[in-house]
Amino acid sequence: MKWINFGGGHLMTRKDYDVQLLIDLLKGFRSRYPNLNVILEPGSAFAWQTGPLVSQVVDVVEDESIRTAVLNVSFTCHMPDCLEMPYMPVVRGARIVEGARADKQSLNTYRLGGNSCLAGDFMGSWQFDHPLQIGENIIFEDMMHYTTVKTCMFNGIRHPSIGIVHTDGELEILREYGYEDYKLRMD
Repeated sequence: MKWINFGGGHLMTRKDYDVQLLIDLLKGFRSRYPNLNVILEPGSAFAWQTGPLVSQVVDVVEDESIRTAVLNVSFTCHMPDCLEMPYMPVVRGARIVEGARADKQSLNTYRLGGNSCLAGDFMGSWQFDHPLQIGENIIFEDMMHYTTVKTCMFNGIRHPSIGIVHTDGELEILREYGYEDYKLRMD
C-alpha cells in the first residue's frame, strides 16, 4: 500500500475554499488509484493565522539608491520560509513592490533587513505610506507558527518573545528567550 500526502491544509480553512470540489477531486483520485491511501496534512490548518511577528526598525541605511530598514528580527533565524520558498509575508500597512531596487523615485520604499551578520538576511521591497522611523513597529502578519517552530539561533540571535494581547489591550508575555536557550542548543 502506498501513501500520498497532500500538504497545504491552511488553504482548506479559508472562507472561500471550495470544499465540495476537494471532496469530488479526492473521490475521483481514489477511484482511479484504489491501491493508494490518501492523507490530508492538516498541520498548517491548525496553525493558520496564529499571530503576527512584531519587529522594530533599528536603523535605515541607503546604498546605491536601495533603502534598507534594518529590523531587530532575522529572516534567516525567525522567518526561514521566506528565504527557502517564494513566499513574501504580508507586512501590515505596506504593499509589496515588484523588483528588487527601491530607487529615489519610489518614496517610502524599503528593503527589509534582518539583524544577523549573514549577507542574505534581507527580503524584497515594501512601500509604506510614510518614511520609516527608528523604533517603529514593522508587523509581519501570520508568522507566529513559523517563527516558533522553524527557527535557529545563528550566532546567538535571540528568538522573539511570545505574548498575547488580551481584549482589554494588556500584553502578557508568555515566553522570553535568552542566552541560556542558545547555550542549551549548543550542548
